[in-house]
Formats: sequence, C-alpha cells, structure tokens
Amino acid sequence: MRFGRRRDEEPEINLIPFIDVLLVVLIFLMLSTTYSRFTELQVNLPAANSEPMRERPGEIIVSVAADGRYAVNHALVEGRSVELLAAELRKAAGNQDDAVIIISADATAAHQSVINVLDAARRAGLQRLTFATQTGGSSATR
Repeated sequence: MRFGRRRDEEPEINLIPFIDVLLVVLIFLMLSTTYSRFTELQVNLPAANSEPMRERPGEIIVSVAADGRYAVNHALVEGRSVELLAAELRKAAGNQDDAVIIISADATAAHQSVINVLDAARRAGLQRLTFATQTGGSSATR
C-alpha cells in the first residue's frame, strides 16, 4: 500500500462544496435580513387666507428670485452670500429685535436659496420668520 502522493500531482481545491456553503449562507442572510421602510413625514401645510398683504413697520420682506438673487424690502442685495444677506437684514431691522421676516420665494427658486435666507436671519439675530403664500390670483398673502 502506498499512501504517499505522487510527485507529479498538484493539490487542487474543490470549489463545489465551497460554492454550496456560500449559497446556503447567502440564502440565510436574505431570509434573516429585515427591510425597513422609510416613513414619509405627515406635513400639514398652512392654508393661505385671502387677506391682502399690507406693510407694517416691523416687517422685513425678503424676496428670493428664481435665479437665486435676493431683495430686502424691494431693494436688490448685491451678491448672493449669506454674510451679505445677514448684513442687509441687520441694516433693515435697525434696533428692532422683534422684527418679522417675511420670505417670499419664487416657486422655481432653489431650496438652498431659501435655506440661505433662514441662515442669514439666524446670523442677524432675527428669530421671527414667516413665509408668504399665494392664492389663486397673483397677489402674495401670508
């Protein structure tokens, strides 16, 4: 009896049992994995009333154009940075701490432009914010 290997045979790995084990592990992982669904946020959007917009001394109207330009109280802001917008908001508020910022953004304006207005208001120390809405006509209301 010869138990030794012949010198001309190279050892080889049998891949079929290895593949069988991997398939069993794969099936186990697929069956034991829990899939979590992303829940959608339930958002109750405010309804616009039909009261026309009127000027009040403590209000600062910030308009956001579709291309990202800003206007504070109908005066165009030079540049689009948050720092420039915050400086304009401080100047428009003067020494009023309770000034209300009304954000009137174009429907096609980028969300980042509106977020920049919120960030500039925070930097300017103004905490009272609201958004202008639009009814069926073209007049903006709150």
